[in-house]
Amino acid sequence: MAYVLRRLAFYAFTAWAAVTLNFLIPRLMPGDPVLSLISRAQGQLDTDAIQSLYVLFGLDKSQSLPEQYISYWAQLLRGDLGLSFTFFPTPVTEVISDSLPWTLALVGITTVVAFLLGTGLGMLAGWRRGSWTDALLPVTTFLASIPYFWLGLIAITLLAGQGGPFPAGGGYDPGVVPAWDWAFIGSAVTHTLLPALTILLTTMSGWVISMRNMMITVTAEDYITVAHAKGLSERRVMVSYAARNALLPNVSGFALQLGLIVGGTLLVEIVFSYPGVGYQLFQAVGAKDYPLLQGIFLILTLSVLAANLLADLVYLMLDPRTRREG
Repeated sequence: MAYVLRRLAFYAFTAWAAVTLNFLIPRLMPGDPVLSLISRAQGQLDTDAIQSLYVLFGLDKSQSLPEQYISYWAQLLRGDLGLSFTFFPTPVTEVISDSLPWTLALVGITTVVAFLLGTGLGMLAGWRRGSWTDALLPVTTFLASIPYFWLGLIAITLLAGQGGPFPAGGGYDPGVVPAWDWAFIGSAVTHTLLPALTILLTTMSGWVISMRNMMITVTAEDYITVAHAKGLSERRVMVSYAARNALLPNVSGFALQLGLIVGGTLLVEIVFSYPGVGYQLFQAVGAKDYPLLQGIFLILTLSVLAANLLADLVYLMLDPRTRREG
């Protein structure tokens, strides 16, 4: 219990630091986002209207920085992330909620499938050294070294475009109306397959190599020899003894990898023009849409923290030594 409380306190402090940095960075950056918005709109506004925009975007210069910070926290606790400059006057929460399901469908499912498949294949490759599974190593090493976006460009060249079985980009076919019907779902799945395959191949290969190396290390331990001497079945020794201990670094690495996966997926979504959070982030950077940037960074940061907390809890269940330390 003490271990869980310590981890909760750590993540609470990290979340507070992330929110504080998210508040400070746009306010310390050079330039004026409100004036940039007015110049892009090519409109003429009087002083009162401009001041209203500052208040609307939480940048009221009549307030001190601590007062703005308190107001920012009050907005967050209400679930208000502000208004997007790019899609003004659409709230940031609405923009993110429209793109988040696309990223969850692409990254969430692909990441879990890649972890399960890669860990399973790595377990077999490490346990059965010298068998046909060793033939996977050169392939997995090669695929793990290729960046997501580069493999995506190769996939588009070979499998998409003229005569290719997959579409080259987008989230669904032009003319299809987003709705919960088979026409839209089928089109969305077709557009997701190629970027998902790109992420799956590169991510899964890393888990295969990692799990195989850990299985080789674990099988040399004394408790594996003792388990064999007890007459336990090969399957039980492999799963309950070797794989359970070899899996511990992968569980931690899985949570830590989430941040890198999101960063790599940003490039994949740009390459495939996929309408997810990464593509929205790319557009927000180009448009200097600070509220949308803040909202996306905050969502990504809190998601990674939540994933790490979940990994800590899983680690606690898998490793009895952690419970004794607590």
